[in-house]
Amino acid sequence: MRRVLLLATTTGYQTRAFETAAAELGVELVYATDRCHVLDDPWRDRAIPIRFYDEDSAVADIVEHARHHPIDGVLAVGDRPTVVAARVGQVLGLPANNPQAAAIARNKQRFRECLVSNGLCAPSFLSLPIDADVQPVTGRVTFPAVIKPTSLSGSRGVMRVDDERGLTTAWNRLRQLLNSPDIRGERNADHETALIEAFIPGREFAVEAVLTGGVLQLLAVFDKPDPLDGPFFEETLYVTPSRERAAVQAAIVTTVAAAAEAVGLSHGPIHAECRVNPDGVFVLEVAARPIGGLCARALRFARGSEVIGLEHLLLRHALGESSREWPREAQASGVMMVPIPRRGIYRGVGGLDAAKAVTHVDDVRVTAKVDQLLLPLPEGASYLGFIFARAATPDAVEAALRSAHGRLEFAIDPEIPMLQSAHG
Repeated sequence: MRRVLLLATTTGYQTRAFETAAAELGVELVYATDRCHVLDDPWRDRAIPIRFYDEDSAVADIVEHARHHPIDGVLAVGDRPTVVAARVGQVLGLPANNPQAAAIARNKQRFRECLVSNGLCAPSFLSLPIDADVQPVTGRVTFPAVIKPTSLSGSRGVMRVDDERGLTTAWNRLRQLLNSPDIRGERNADHETALIEAFIPGREFAVEAVLTGGVLQLLAVFDKPDPLDGPFFEETLYVTPSRERAAVQAAIVTTVAAAAEAVGLSHGPIHAECRVNPDGVFVLEVAARPIGGLCARALRFARGSEVIGLEHLLLRHALGESSREWPREAQASGVMMVPIPRRGIYRGVGGLDAAKAVTHVDDVRVTAKVDQLLLPLPEGASYLGFIFARAATPDAVEAALRSAHGRLEFAIDPEIPMLQSAHG
């Protein structure tokens, strides 16, 4: 049986989708996850316990495992394990990215520097240690501006600022976030630095693709129909195929391919984000991993009467099979990442059946757990859930997603309920 190594922060929604795809293919998944080696398989997934911050030991442990249990392909889920995945592939002689390229793609500052040195569109930016005083550099900042951490994903910590006072306030807020225990626990030196860059106006798009020998194969261009102008940048809707003009879509794909080449990425899935305005296509990131969370369910690929999901396609690609035989299905599709409206304790949701009954809606998945503390952006790192839709046109998909969302009623209590007097 062929075996694919899947590196992930922990097992979760996306890894379970890979499990299903592996079973369909008759492939064995070998997990390597970020956990303490002292615990005896707490998730019962027989994962290789590694620490992403200790890349040398992580690679050595995986390679030692592979000596006795050969591995035929490597995939990474999420940004943190991409460099370890690249290094493992390199040592085992499997198709993989260059580790240095994976490291550049994971760091927003290094990625921006790479774009500039290769003549690609990039905003003006400066970097600063997160514990530094931001006041001395305010004269060098063009407003509106955006501050962001160099190595967090999902728009976490990203804030628009419109003046010097806003910059100081947001910088202090970002510093507090990056000094929080959960982020400090990653032991990532990249979190010591943050960026201040010019705000890029325009429409935003996402690109899903795979690279094979440095050649990009497009899987989908997603429209992001909601304006993402700040003050925070919570993503909500992804709809494909894009309704943008063909020439603009071609420019997006060409520029993403050029950015991936500039970084040095050459093999495996990529997820790119970009903004388009009259000055050109500005690539915000090219991540060396697939789209995250449950969003992959918005993509399906068909060959004759057989239909597969993104995870299935990526496993085939990791094993050396061509993914070009599986074009994206003709039907339009999309996903809404249900935003967290406010901080508080999640108590439940109403209207779920009504939302699922909306025409063209495939499914509604609420992933928040009852009694969970909800944190919206910029501090938060999750969503309330996901809504999926398929229809003949992108417009119908978008309408279905918005209609379903409008039927959901989330109960969120204050984090510390206010005490009322006996006469209140």
